[in-house]
Order: sequence, then structure tokens, then C-alpha cells
Amino acid sequence: MSRGSGKGLSLKDKLDGNELDLSLCDLNEVPVRELAALPKATILDLSCNNLISLPSDFCSLMHLVKLDLSKNRLQQLPLDFGRLVNLQHLDLLNNRLVTLPVSFAQLKNLKWLDLKDNPLDPVLAKVAGDCLDEKQCKQAAVKVLQHMKAIQSEQDRQRQQKLQAEREMEKKREAEQRAKEAQERELRKREKAEEKERRRREYDAQKAAKQQMEKKTKKETVHTRKPASSSRPPQPPRHKPSWSRSVLRVLLFVLFCILCALAACKLTELQHQPLCVSVNTLYEDVVAALQNHKTLQNMLQHNSQQ
Repeated sequence: MSRGSGKGLSLKDKLDGNELDLSLCDLNEVPVRELAALPKATILDLSCNNLISLPSDFCSLMHLVKLDLSKNRLQQLPLDFGRLVNLQHLDLLNNRLVTLPVSFAQLKNLKWLDLKDNPLDPVLAKVAGDCLDEKQCKQAAVKVLQHMKAIQSEQDRQRQQKLQAEREMEKKREAEQRAKEAQERELRKREKAEEKERRRREYDAQKAAKQQMEKKTKKETVHTRKPASSSRPPQPPRHKPSWSRSVLRVLLFVLFCILCALAACKLTELQHQPLCVSVNTLYEDVVAALQNHKTLQNMLQHNSQQ
């Protein structure tokens, strides 16, 4: 491990029991793969190097119990730094840290912490204290963990509130969507009912028009037939007078002939002829049968007077 990259250096040569000292090695990177191959190295000293950041896979070194990162140039710790749950002692003296990741609250076994000489956020700096002795460093571990847990709880609460707000918003959108769909269904239902009512009115109108047309046609048919039937009665009177007159003429002629015959049979010498005898007998019978009729009687009287 070369001094710049850490390669070419045998970590086993640096291992002393369970302690691995990589301080003052001018490291720019942490040899995570090689460190992962040494699970016995629970104490790791990376102080006094040129480390600017830690790789994300550094947090896989969960076997670490004590970690010294002091006097580097670390500007931030990995977001999942809290995966180092077995860590009890952490030295971050003289780096460039401003804040700690929220996952720091998961370091439930942390007993000792030094954050001096970092441009910490004022609130975090006040919580961490000075760490001038063993007692203060232990208090710093407890207070910082409590502070980070409070931040984590607040973030969880905000996240829950945000999630709840998103759920409520989603429910609201779903409710609005359901209301919109219900309104659209009601609109379609109303349009369908209106269309059905319009078609029903059209049907009724067509039916009424058809009935009116049939009634009008029937009425016209009746009116057409009535003149023919009404024209017939006047015709008999027109024909009847002519027919009656003809019959009357015939009757009068026959009557005249009968009268002439009667006159001949009554007044001439032919009255003793068999034909005249029959005629006179028939005449007397007819006169006797019609004597009760006043009109004929008057006519006979008038005729006899003549």
C-alpha cells in the first residue's frame, strides 16, 4: 500500500491484536475492502491523514468498536453512518464537519465522542460541549445522540406529516375524482332521460299527428261520400215530378178513356152491348167502393155536376 492510495501496504503488518493503526499514512482514501477482510480489527486509527470523505461502503465495517478519524479534512460523514451500531468510541477532532447525518442517532452503543475543532452548527456545537476530559466526552456522546434522536424524530414526524398530507391530498383527489365521475354519471343519466323524454314526445307527437291525419282522412272520406248520398235525394224529386207527371198523364188519359167509354156506354145506344154492360157494372162497383172517400166523392160530385 503506497502512502497516497493505501495500496501496497500490508494491513496485517499494522495489526496489533485487535487494533489497526493507519495513522500518519498520508491516506487520501480508506482501504475498505482490505479492512473488511480483517474483522478482528475492532479498533481502527485513521488519524492524521488527508481524508476528505468516507466512501459509502465504509459503513459496512460494522465490527468497529473504536474509530479515530481526528485531524483529517472530513467535510461530512456518510448518510448511513449509523450502520456502525457497535461503535462505542468516536474521535472526530479537528475536521471540517458542520453537521452530522441523521442516522448518527442509531449509534446506540456510543459512549465517547469528541467533536472539538470543527465548524459545527451552533446548536450542535452547544450540545456537544468542549470534551476537555473523559467525563465531558462521555456526556457529549449522550447529548449528541439525544439531539440527533430528537432531529430524527422531528424528521420522522415531518415525514409522517408529509406522508399524511400526501395521503389526504390523494384521498381528496380521489374524492374529487369520484365526485367528478358521479357528476358525469348523473349528467349522462340526465341527458339520457332527457333524450328518452324527447323521443317519447316525438313519438307522442307523431302518433297524435298520425291520428289527426287518420281522423282528417276519415272526415274527408265521410264528406266526400255525403255529397253523393245527399245528391241522391234531390234527384228523385227532380225525376219524381217528371215521372209523376207522366204517370199522372197516363192515368188521366186512361181515366179520360174510361170516362169516354162510360159516357159512350151510358149515353149512346151501345149501352146494351155486352162490353158496355160489363163496363157499367165495373163502374158502379168502383163507385160504390170509393164513395166513403171524401176526396173521390167530391171529385165524383164535381164530375157528376159537370
